[in-house]
Amino acid sequence: MTRATAHPPHAGKSANPALTAALAVAIIAAVTLAGAWFFQLVLDIRPCPLCLEQRYAYYLAVPLGALVAFAAMKGAPRPVLLAGLAILALAALGNAWLGTYHAGVEWGLWQGPTDCTGPVGNLGSAGNLLERLDSVKVIRCDEVQWRFLGLSLAGYNVLISLLMAVIAAWGLVRTSRR
Repeated sequence: MTRATAHPPHAGKSANPALTAALAVAIIAAVTLAGAWFFQLVLDIRPCPLCLEQRYAYYLAVPLGALVAFAAMKGAPRPVLLAGLAILALAALGNAWLGTYHAGVEWGLWQGPTDCTGPVGNLGSAGNLLERLDSVKVIRCDEVQWRFLGLSLAGYNVLISLLMAVIAAWGLVRTSRR
């Protein structure tokens, strides 16, 4: 058996769990952001303040996941890869928590932040009230704009974030054993 068939050149890269996990998280985050922007720009489903906050983890995961994948491909030290994967896992878990909080607000399980739930206040003076009402579109955090199979976008964010956390944790555990 020749060396080329026993150890193909791509075998080392495909067996690299840090590379696989980081790249998967980056791709999932990029696709999720593309979906969020599609809903916003094409379907005109505007994000509430909590929706916008949930995007932060994805904005972190895309470049960090790509950076960790690149570092893994170039043979970076294991502690660097572990730190990157740990940050990805923690960001995804934090985002799953935020999505759960948002879904709970939507279901009326608890009160949401005052800037996007409850009555609208501070509309200015009576003279420009009608003008302000025409120009202000308040996107409430406690009103679901879209559901599919009973889940809102906040609910899907929880599932996607948990998937990303599991993938990053898998990469973390597998990389630490190498």
